[in-house]
Amino acid sequence: MTLQQLRYIIAIAECGSISGAAHDLFISQSSLSVAVKELEQETGITIFQRSNRGIVITSEGMELLGYARQVVQQADLMEERYKGSYSGPAHQRLAVSTQHYTFTVEAFVDFVEEQALDQYNYVLRETRTAEIIQDVKDFRSDIGILYMDNYNRKIISRALEDAGLTFTPLFSCSPHVFVGSHHPLAGRDVVTAEDLADYPRYS
Repeated sequence: MTLQQLRYIIAIAECGSISGAAHDLFISQSSLSVAVKELEQETGITIFQRSNRGIVITSEGMELLGYARQVVQQADLMEERYKGSYSGPAHQRLAVSTQHYTFTVEAFVDFVEEQALDQYNYVLRETRTAEIIQDVKDFRSDIGILYMDNYNRKIISRALEDAGLTFTPLFSCSPHVFVGSHHPLAGRDVVTAEDLADYPRYS
């Protein structure tokens, strides 16, 4: 097992495909496939499986990938420390995948402004629910932020369970309807879906 092999599987996980990782690593796809196969033979596990959606990381592969990231990060830190140009901790990456929410962007910007910008690379990716779960599962993102309600709770909970992920609630809120002061529905304490049926709306 070599650092190069560990860097390879990290790149594949981040790209989601062997071809994409090979392009980023400036090596041939066949060489990358051989390196992964040799690592799988050495460890006795299957790291990646092919599917219609591309490369999928196995549960054993996810565990190995977690260790690989730690080893590579420590190796990079040692290299910086002992090559005579050490100037502090190596850059780390914080990536967040989220649905399109204004509060998420504002919170992310506030967080970044409070941190040491020279120690981290920050990534905020806005995408759909399925991609959020996949990003966190495949270690492309450290955190995923999504919306769960009574209608999608069962489906999302199952998807999170299948991915081996944990859901932690940030807050609970009730849906609100915003209308102009002269709108026929203005002033009502409660508005039903039937009340909205005859009006154009955006959600």
